[in-house]
Amino acid sequence: MQNIVDFVLEIDKLKQVTRKTRVLNSDRYENSAEHSWQIALLASSLAPYAVEAVNMDRVVAMLLVHDIGEIETGDTIVYAEGGWEERKAQELACVTRIFGMLPAEQGQRFLALWNEFESAETAEARFAHAADRAMPVLLNLANNGQSWRENGIRHQQVVDRIGPPVRQGCPALWDYLEGRLAMAKEKGWLA
Repeated sequence: MQNIVDFVLEIDKLKQVTRKTRVLNSDRYENSAEHSWQIALLASSLAPYAVEAVNMDRVVAMLLVHDIGEIETGDTIVYAEGGWEERKAQELACVTRIFGMLPAEQGQRFLALWNEFESAETAEARFAHAADRAMPVLLNLANNGQSWRENGIRHQQVVDRIGPPVRQGCPALWDYLEGRLAMAKEKGWLA
């Protein structure tokens, strides 16, 4: 029992990882724990739109563990260029340590889910990626492009970085976002 308690208290640190997007109707930036919770619910809500049959329990589990490595690396805006290999290596070291706090079977299960998400080779991982990439876009659309404007993000950056994983995992969601991104560009929310 103590291993599980230690693990849960360790992952509480994810609440301290500040992201680049504000929560709606607030000046407060969201944290990575809130992001993980919200995208798990987004994915669950989008289940009927999955392009392939998916095990939603696996999708939700992946989304709940996918950012735990940020406890040690912090959050990096998805549009950042370069440094991703080093960052992912640091995240892997972090999740290996944290999941290693659990009894072996449980820790290995969470690490396997994290690796599955990172590789994006299964239908579940592709669907999880779609939700993960879409949520900051949805928040920016609802916040008048707050994070895009603050960080000088260009329309083409969003389309290039967000489009492929969302289109691959949930084409209907990309169809929804694509027109709204064009509208955001017209409004000047994207450079």
